[in-house]
Amino acid sequence: MQPPTPLILVDVDGVLNPARSEAGGYRRYWVFPHGVAHRLLLNPRHGPMLTELAGAVGAELVWASYWRHRANTWIAPRIGLPPLRFVPIRARWRVVARSSLGEWKARCVADWIGQTPFVWLEDEPGVPRHLAQQPGLGRHLVVTVDPATGLTHHHIAQARMWFDASRPKS
Repeated sequence: MQPPTPLILVDVDGVLNPARSEAGGYRRYWVFPHGVAHRLLLNPRHGPMLTELAGAVGAELVWASYWRHRANTWIAPRIGLPPLRFVPIRARWRVVARSSLGEWKARCVADWIGQTPFVWLEDEPGVPRHLAQQPGLGRHLVVTVDPATGLTHHHIAQARMWFDASRPKS
């Protein structure tokens, strides 16, 4: 049986859309999904960085964001990515139990991903702790991104090192 293709989960806000960034290359956009204004600060170099990482390690890029399928309309074309699958993160307001954003996203990711190995580029600092509490989860790494500055080459290198170290030795 062929092992599942590993995944690279990509968050949008705080990762691709930082609160601010001193790094060059970012462009400002205003988008209006469902008529609601959102300010985006996106770097068109991020798409090629992510695509190169996925190709080098044999992984599939997947959105893991509250943007869900809307990331394919509003984010992907601006950074040079094709449409991607997305983790079906349910709207948090439907939850009766109190949970943090990181806890809720971790639970949704764990329910969806199962044993598939993955790296998650995420800015919620509680996600690694909450993932550790999810039973039956496969090998994974959460690369925590500073939401003020967003994704950098350092984060991509962390992900690549994990994938390289996770490959079966022949």
